[in-house]
Amino acid sequence: MKILKHLTIALLGIVISMPFLVNSQVKVATVNGAITIFGTSTLHDWDMKSSQGRCEATMIMTADKLTSVSALTFSVTSETLKSSKGSIMDRIAYKALKTKDNPVVSFVMVSSTITPIDATTYQFKGTGNLTVAGAKKLTDLVATIKYNVAEKSFTSTGFKEMKMTDYNMEPPSFAFGAMKTGDEIKITFNLKIK
Repeated sequence: MKILKHLTIALLGIVISMPFLVNSQVKVATVNGAITIFGTSTLHDWDMKSSQGRCEATMIMTADKLTSVSALTFSVTSETLKSSKGSIMDRIAYKALKTKDNPVVSFVMVSSTITPIDATTYQFKGTGNLTVAGAKKLTDLVATIKYNVAEKSFTSTGFKEMKMTDYNMEPPSFAFGAMKTGDEIKITFNLKIK
């Protein structure tokens, strides 16, 4: 009878600890996150790119399936963004971004949900604090996360549309105001984290 009691207690202990054995936290990071900002102006459309975005995240995995993201931060140094239109556009953009006093654009996740799309692809819906030009606002972010089982890595892609004036930025103008950029911009990102 004592053996049966000890066996029952041992089995109960194994069953209770199973969720802790199956779930695992995976801390991932990258230093080569690509980010592109697209905008318009009265002269031409423009874009600025950086491949120096940094992302750190804690992924919760269950049997090689992503079940949640418990922490996520992204940052890029503003002056690593370079325009395809040349250094004059860079200087105008850096002035609007107030890079002297606010050198970094960042996103810090507050909450998120993960929805499976297929066996290795997930939709991420998050809320977090986006800081641009020194102004911080709570915003939503939607992304696709693909898990590469062989590499144990994640690729995240997505975009965010916003207005510069939402972050107290004055849309740049040049040539004595004859040419102005539009207020609306689109930020796209492509990150590989492992």
